[in-house]
Amino acid sequence: MSRVHDALRRAGQLPAGDGEGLPAPLASAPVAEPSPRLDGLLSRVQEVPFNPAPESHLIDLHRPMETPSEEFRSLRTRLNHMQTLQPIHTVVVTSPSPAEGKSFVTMNLALAESHLADNLVLCADFDLRRPTLHSLLQVERAPGISDYLLGEAPLEKCLRKIAGSNLYFFPAGTVVKNPLELLNLREARQLFEKVRTVFNWMFCDSPPLLFSADANLLATYADGTILVVRIGATTIDTITRAVQSLCENNVLGVVTNGARAGELYSKYTYYYSRREE
Repeated sequence: MSRVHDALRRAGQLPAGDGEGLPAPLASAPVAEPSPRLDGLLSRVQEVPFNPAPESHLIDLHRPMETPSEEFRSLRTRLNHMQTLQPIHTVVVTSPSPAEGKSFVTMNLALAESHLADNLVLCADFDLRRPTLHSLLQVERAPGISDYLLGEAPLEKCLRKIAGSNLYFFPAGTVVKNPLELLNLREARQLFEKVRTVFNWMFCDSPPLLFSADANLLATYADGTILVVRIGATTIDTITRAVQSLCENNVLGVVTNGARAGELYSKYTYYYSRREE
């Protein structure tokens, strides 16, 4: 199982330690006043069961004591604290290269946030080139983002509500030949503005930074960007090039993925195995 370090922090804003002293997760972080039109839209969204694919390693509200859940809750705490310091509601999750775990991190961060009461979360698959989030959830890929941006389907038909949670899913949609041109449409930027009026968080999966310009463009629409790197695979050079490609956009921090299972479980063994005497 992959490890997600609690390294998500912004320089000078959060202490570099193990998270001690941080406030508890915020169940009611500030949210913009809902737009009546979009707020009513959510009641018309199709509900689908939470039925993750085998070996997807998605965290589950009904199994909160599992260690990977703790890692993502730690990240959630830091994100919610950052949200009290600056207006962050839309986040692009990307990586320097493929196969570093960005989709795994995107979905689990969205799930962790959605487990908080009254915390509406949207998980959007903006990797229109090689989308995978719909496979993790075992739902249909279309209609989705591409169909909405092209005006071929209304927003309520493109969203899915995950039953028993505050999570909504926005799949990639029908295959398109020109993803970057599609994301350059005015409707794409307006979409980021719209979701802020309803959702407390939107987490967007995107293509790798060094293989297309999609993530760089999406980062200009979003409030912040998270970079996912894999231990033993991502080099310092690719990390440096990836960060430089984001220019002055708000890089919130780095999530490291791919630690050995023993490293992940050791710090929780005593806490979860001790019994009251």
